[in-house]
Amino acid sequence: MAHPKRKQSKTRRDKRRTHYKAVAPTVAVCPTTGEPHLYHRAYWHEGKLYYKGKVVMEKEVA
Repeated sequence: MAHPKRKQSKTRRDKRRTHYKAVAPTVAVCPTTGEPHLYHRAYWHEGKLYYKGKVVMEKEVA
């Protein structure tokens, strides 16, 4: 296993880590319902499953 000869400084370590960051997900708004949702994902709204502004499935009530 590799073993460093010298301790890497905090500055050098942090320079490498600058590219690691959290990114907020992109949110779309449905033209039919006006409901915000993640892109390329189906979502539930008032008992119906929507995808691309169209009803894909309805929730069964027993």
